[in-house]
Amino acid sequence: MAEQAIRILPELPANMRANRAFLRRAVRYMISQGVRQFLDLGSGIPTVGNVHEVALREAPDARVVYVDNDPVAVAHSQSILEQVDAATVVQADITDADAVLGHARSHLDFTRPVGVLMVALLHFVPESADPAGVVARYRDAVVPGSFLAISHGTADEQGERGRAMEALYSRSANPLVSRDRAAVERLFDGFEIVEPGVVFVPLWRPEPGTLPSGTPPERTATYAGVGRVR
Repeated sequence: MAEQAIRILPELPANMRANRAFLRRAVRYMISQGVRQFLDLGSGIPTVGNVHEVALREAPDARVVYVDNDPVAVAHSQSILEQVDAATVVQADITDADAVLGHARSHLDFTRPVGVLMVALLHFVPESADPAGVVARYRDAVVPGSFLAISHGTADEQGERGRAMEALYSRSANPLVSRDRAAVERLFDGFEIVEPGVVFVPLWRPEPGTLPSGTPPERTATYAGVGRVR
């Protein structure tokens, strides 16, 4: 399936790296705003350059809870995090916010700001599961000064490529739901979206000299944004 996806979107490996780079920038930004706790939803396997590494490098008192519904990803994560006291992993479905938050409260202090990360996640949540409602549950669980980071696949400006990717994923266990910029912005309801707003992922607060030359940002087919709880 990966090979078929790359045939449709040759930039896909670079796009995935751009998405992870956004994650790291978002974590560093939240730390600069005083956040020391992170809830990484749909985290996959936390390997090199993941949230706890970035957070602990910037703030040694940071704490991280990873959440994923894949037992294989969770088992690998447990092994990787065995010697990392500041981070833990929970197996749960992010759409069951009560269960996730119940686990997270054992490790994070929800009376203090939390950085909630939904990176490359919500495009796998169908409208029938009410993605906006899912986001709202986490928003309502955190205090003012908390943040939410989202990156989300889109067919905007992709033409036939976007339709082909959706068709490919529709045949998998994880159908892809592309959303346009306005729909992604609506996921931030109740948040103050920080500058530069919801933009293609390389354009969200890029580090000097890191924008890829000659590659239009829209080729990433991914929007990104960060919001602050008022």
